[in-house]
Amino acid sequence: MEPILNLFEEVPAWQATALLIGASVLAAVILEFVVLRTVLRYTNRTKTEYDNILVGELRVPIVVTAALAGVFLLTEVPSVVENVVLTPEQLETFFGKPSLSIVVLAWAFAANRIVNRLVEEVKDKGSRFDFAPVFSNVWTLVVLLGSLGALLSIWEYSISPLLGAAGVAGIAVGFAARDTVANFFGGIALYFDDTYKLGDYIELDSGEGGTVVKVGVRSTTLMMRDEVLITVPNAALNAAKVINQSAPQRRKRLKVPVGVAYGTDLDEFEEIVVDIALEESLVLDSPKPRMRFRSFGDSALEYELLCWVGSPNRENKARHRLNRSIYNALNEAAIEIPFPQRDVRLVSASDGSAVTLEMAEDGLRSRSSGTMDAKRGTETETEKMETETEREPTADADLQTDSDGDRPVVGDGGVDPGSK
Repeated sequence: MEPILNLFEEVPAWQATALLIGASVLAAVILEFVVLRTVLRYTNRTKTEYDNILVGELRVPIVVTAALAGVFLLTEVPSVVENVVLTPEQLETFFGKPSLSIVVLAWAFAANRIVNRLVEEVKDKGSRFDFAPVFSNVWTLVVLLGSLGALLSIWEYSISPLLGAAGVAGIAVGFAARDTVANFFGGIALYFDDTYKLGDYIELDSGEGGTVVKVGVRSTTLMMRDEVLITVPNAALNAAKVINQSAPQRRKRLKVPVGVAYGTDLDEFEEIVVDIALEESLVLDSPKPRMRFRSFGDSALEYELLCWVGSPNRENKARHRLNRSIYNALNEAAIEIPFPQRDVRLVSASDGSAVTLEMAEDGLRSRSSGTMDAKRGTETETEKMETETEREPTADADLQTDSDGDRPVVGDGGVDPGSK
């Protein structure tokens, strides 16, 4: 600014005033009607809207700055200051500081408008999620505090006490709302990492999964498949392992396991299943569905049908329809769908007879090995033998001994045969 003021040292006050005011007004007109309009014509030919927003919002502060620059410089020109009725302090108070304050407010307003419009543009395009409007509020607060500090500095008010009070208040708020602050910065980290956006289907390491319907300052809201909303704190999401099923593409690969019996014509079987997938409306035509032979199972040849659906939300419905169609088609083609089966032999310890039990997935089915009747007969004879054994101690209970304990005598008064 000193070189400009040196040009007007020897110039009379009225000439300096006319030159400065005229030059500032001329500069404002040239900027508005020549420079900025030319730049706008160029930005209108671009595909993006961001440059139009930037140039359009900068027109006002640029023109205001150019127009008021002459007024501010007049308060610093010595010839003008010496030849006016007002004192230098009054000139600065009534002309210099107000003009500079208007310039600060114009730039602050433009900066706030630029960020808010850019955020709205980003939100409308859906390329980022709902957390973007938070930056509008944060940026507005920053611009407000910055412009307030600049105005206080222009008008020579000390802001040191305010800064000290703000520091103490910030510490108190930080301790009182540390969880909220953690969630807020967690949301900022998620935003810049581009972990997910609105409409994405995500799964957490805890098992929950759903479609992102809202991302706020504190938490993210997911819509579950049973149409239940769950709210997850942003700090937890930032610390957890998040699987985005909708990125980088929204389609999802579907794996449908299918088992077929040994001895089946595999070419016919594969053709039937692939045709079913091609006819299913929920399955994408590209990439094409295909079958993969995975392993030789205990009771079946293990296959997998690999196909793609348009979004993760369609996975369960597509799986249901494919399973039904595959089951019906294999039944019509007389292709056996095996199931696990096990034979268990129960051997009786008494006579070695056996009973064979066949267990299947649908329950326990018994079949006789031809020895059930024999087993029942054996059990009857065993019961008779046990009954006779129980009766034998009854006769022994009637025996008694004499007083000397030498000879047993019959308890009913009979004579001992040995005494005869």
